[in-house]
Amino acid sequence: MQRRELTIETGRRATLVDLSEDCARFLGEVDAGDGLLTVFVPHATAGVIVMELGAGSDGDVLATLDTLLPRDDRWQHRHGSPGHGADHVLPLLVPPSVTIPVIAGRMTLGTWQSIALVDLNRDNARRTVQLAFLED
Repeated sequence: MQRRELTIETGRRATLVDLSEDCARFLGEVDAGDGLLTVFVPHATAGVIVMELGAGSDGDVLATLDTLLPRDDRWQHRHGSPGHGADHVLPLLVPPSVTIPVIAGRMTLGTWQSIALVDLNRDNARRTVQLAFLED
């Protein structure tokens, strides 16, 4: 198994960060053949998705998550910025990892699919992303 750890600066606002190029670069550097790429975020308040980015989709995702996980005082988990408890519920909707099939060193993503880090947590401006490639 080949591994790499990325450090991603997400800032102090809710954001999506496209990881697709980082993943493709990693697969090239490890001379990947056929296998599985796992993208994992070892944080309780961030996740990873596969979806279309751009064309307004990023804003739609963030607006939807803001509607489903509002930043108010309903959350019992109360440390950090106001509404931070919502960040700890994010994994119910956005998992901490995805696995992508790789064929001949290329991710088998659809035409419009990308891999993105989802970070709503305003209290943590830096995230770690772990990439692992398991060859067939």
